[in-house]
Amino acid sequence: MEHSIIMLCIWFFFFSIMSESSTSLDTLAASQSLHDGETLVSAGGIIEVGFFSPENTTRRYLGIWYSNVSPVTVVWVANRNKPLANTKGVLKLNEDGTLELLNDGNNTIWSSNISSKAVSNPIAHLLDSGNFVVRNGHETKDDDALWQSFDYPGDTLMAGMKIGWNLETGLETHLSSWTSVDDPAVGEYSEKIDLRGYPQSIKFKGLDIKSRAGSWNGLSLVEHPITSSQIMLEKFVINEKEVYYQYDLVDPTMFIVYKLTPSGPGQLLYWTTQRRTLQIVLIGDEDPCANYAFCGANSICSSNGSPATCECLGGYVPKSPDQWNMAVWFEGCVQRNKSNCENSYTDGFLRYTQLKLPDTSSSWFSITMNLNECRKSCLKNCSCTAYANLDIRDGGTGCLLWFNTLTDMRKFLQSTQDLYIRVPASKLDLVGHGNFKKKTVKIVVGVIIFGLVTCGCLLILKYPGTTRKLYNKRYKIRQRKEDADLPTFDLSVLANATENFSTKNKLGEGGFGPVYKGKLTDGQELAVKRLSKKSGQGLEEFKNEVSLIAKLQHRNLVKLLGCCIEGEEKMLIYEYMHNQSLDYFVFDETKRKLLDWSKRFEIIRGIGRGLLYLHQDSRLRIVHRDLKTSNILLDANLNPKISDFGLARSFFGDQVEANTNRVAGTYGYMSPEYAARGQFSVKSDIFSYGVIILEIVSGKKNREFSNPKHYNNLLGHAWTLWTKNGALELLDEVLREQFISSEVMRCIQVGLLCVQQRPEDRPDMSIVVLMLNGDKLLPNNPKVPGFYTEIDVKSEGNSSSTNHKLGSVNELSITMLDAR
Repeated sequence: MEHSIIMLCIWFFFFSIMSESSTSLDTLAASQSLHDGETLVSAGGIIEVGFFSPENTTRRYLGIWYSNVSPVTVVWVANRNKPLANTKGVLKLNEDGTLELLNDGNNTIWSSNISSKAVSNPIAHLLDSGNFVVRNGHETKDDDALWQSFDYPGDTLMAGMKIGWNLETGLETHLSSWTSVDDPAVGEYSEKIDLRGYPQSIKFKGLDIKSRAGSWNGLSLVEHPITSSQIMLEKFVINEKEVYYQYDLVDPTMFIVYKLTPSGPGQLLYWTTQRRTLQIVLIGDEDPCANYAFCGANSICSSNGSPATCECLGGYVPKSPDQWNMAVWFEGCVQRNKSNCENSYTDGFLRYTQLKLPDTSSSWFSITMNLNECRKSCLKNCSCTAYANLDIRDGGTGCLLWFNTLTDMRKFLQSTQDLYIRVPASKLDLVGHGNFKKKTVKIVVGVIIFGLVTCGCLLILKYPGTTRKLYNKRYKIRQRKEDADLPTFDLSVLANATENFSTKNKLGEGGFGPVYKGKLTDGQELAVKRLSKKSGQGLEEFKNEVSLIAKLQHRNLVKLLGCCIEGEEKMLIYEYMHNQSLDYFVFDETKRKLLDWSKRFEIIRGIGRGLLYLHQDSRLRIVHRDLKTSNILLDANLNPKISDFGLARSFFGDQVEANTNRVAGTYGYMSPEYAARGQFSVKSDIFSYGVIILEIVSGKKNREFSNPKHYNNLLGHAWTLWTKNGALELLDEVLREQFISSEVMRCIQVGLLCVQQRPEDRPDMSIVVLMLNGDKLLPNNPKVPGFYTEIDVKSEGNSSSTNHKLGSVNELSITMLDAR
């Protein structure tokens, strides 16, 4: 017995020593520690918490991930904005219930926030759900938690996690993307529950709305019109204490998480306990109709697998008819005839179905009203523009009212809740909907309409230009037969807008001619590009720019509003860019300080998206041929827009390249094959884009760059630094205080990949955009850039040791060159 007692005491002694530095399987008790290299594993072996490093970095983070799932799926990060520099981090649970992450200097990198609840023998428990919970030792319910990771989501929504608001404590839970695939720091995208009006789910890019999953209809969010699910049980709770969205899983062997990617789209990922290979079952909808308010106010977007189109609601007309006909929709629609508020009860409603309900931020709702009461309530308010049931279950219950404009609607293939749009009685009589359906009126109106249509058709057949002329006369816009889809402004209107082309309104001058700022009588600002009589560009370049850009619509392309052709005058009218061109900023000693790294990175990516559209996503495959910083315009928010399509060429079918005897472009941006042989393709544009990237990063011009240590241009200098592991030395000195090194390195590497000597070595723009967004791993080191002159370079594909020098642009023999 005495021997047994002695052995028991020894066992307890050793256990007490071990317990100070080790942990149990799924819990961490007070005064225990979790070191780098150790993990807690949930009871079911589902999930782990420990230290990790993202790909392509040695930075260490405390995170949560699913066990034995390939690839590794990190769902939560504690110190996402404050990484550890080495593997000496330690996680501790203090006696007061606070989790504390310490570095090797015993400094606190991250700590949890606990409530004011009394603390007694706290314990941190990792649950199979993925929730890391700190509670008092005797408590077992999550509701009694002192702290839980589910209250502080990262980029991942998991089953059982709430996204929304605790109205009693003011705590908001929302998703926020990583900065990149290898940097968990808070990125620019977030998904939140917006409490304005009837609560809804919104995705933001910074402070701007990117897209909208929308409000809850009783079964799902309106962006995802499903009526039932055998896999997920969704719910949306709205009461005086909480507003939140949540889902649970039906099958306990299946796991589904939603991730907000660094570039914005959402991903729905799933796997099972039997098959632990990650499957991507849904990537966030990237068609144009998914973009918030793509068609502007009071209009409906429709794509369903085809190019997006917009249409006005019944009773509404385009706000800018000329732009609407050019497929420029963002200004939306306005009421044709506004309701007479004094006789509002004569108004009625048009019924829409298969529709995503509008933005509810300016709405009002009631859970007790029925649909008829909802309609009457709308009629009583002059500002009410639409109504619908709040809940589609049980035949429809509740009331949802909208006021003023209706925004962000799109068509669906399947039925959803009905939406009733308010219109004047006159509109209802014409279309046969609403409160008043008088048979006599309908017959008379029908006869009148038939007569008008018949006469109109006869008039159009005999005088096809009459209708268009009447319209254009009203707006002082004329049309040329060959450019019938593009508005032509009257010269007197443009002269008045520019104060007779005053020099004080002159914005600059390029190869085409001078550009003037103009302002129409309604306040709209314009940029008027006037063809100089002495310009090397002539009527063909003018017509080329008109015919190409009139067919192109993208947020990173400058918008062509019209043209003017009168006598010898030839002008193009564009949207006005408040910040002029990129070169005014990036090469100016003072203004370049206004472009911090985050803005430069966004400009680089914006130009890339515009170029991808030209090369791949537009109706025509366009090669710009004169891409340079002075042809990148910046709007009021410094968003980039590609301009100047006078030299652009379109490719058809499977055509990938072409030749010209007249090389036209700008030294410093032209690719070697174009400058030397007149051969151009999308790869020559990509070369120019690579030059722009390196100029934006460095703040230096390729053509004017000089270095006392060598005779290379900016491209050669960047490549030399890259090969010597000193690429960050290229960064503009005004940015040295604050930048993200991984983004800078990625941009430099992508820029060097784009300016490689051989066109076939340069990546396509689709790959470039993915690399810049961090969605694709970067390939091996870039090869030698074009026009590299500093050292001998081994001939690629030649096993011999013979070297040859690459000639500089000064050695090229160009007989027909229109370079600027």
